[in-house]
Amino acid sequence: QVQLVESGGGLVQAGGSLRLSCVASGQTFSNYAMGWFRQAPGKEREFVATNSWSGGVSYYADSAKGRFTISRDNAKNTVYLQMNSLKPDDTAVYYCAARIGPPNVLDYKYDYWGQGTQVTVSS
Repeated sequence: QVQLVESGGGLVQAGGSLRLSCVASGQTFSNYAMGWFRQAPGKEREFVATNSWSGGVSYYADSAKGRFTISRDNAKNTVYLQMNSLKPDDTAVYYCAARIGPPNVLDYKYDYWGQGTQVTVSS
C-alpha cells in the first residue's frame, strides 16, 4: 500500500504560480512512476503530467507543456508539480497518483491516489 497526501493548492490570480507537493508513504517511493491529474467541476478527470521512478522521463498534457514542470525527490518521498502562468481553465482539484512500471497518461493505470488539493485561478 502507498499513501499519498497532496498539498500546496490555493487561490491564485491568472498569471501566477503554485507548487503542488505530494508526499508518499508506505512503500519504496522510488519504485513508482508518479502522475498528476486534475478534475474540474462537471468534467472528467484528465492527465496533467507524469514522470518515471528516476525522474528521467516525463510526459505532459498539451495544456501543461511549457507552463508546468513535474519533478521528484526520492530522498523525501515527494513529487512536485510547479505550475506557472496559471489560467482560469487550470481551476480544478489536482490529484497525484502512483503506479509500478513506466509513466502512463491513463488514469486507470494508476494504483494509488491521493485525496486531492484544490487549485483556483481567478481572472
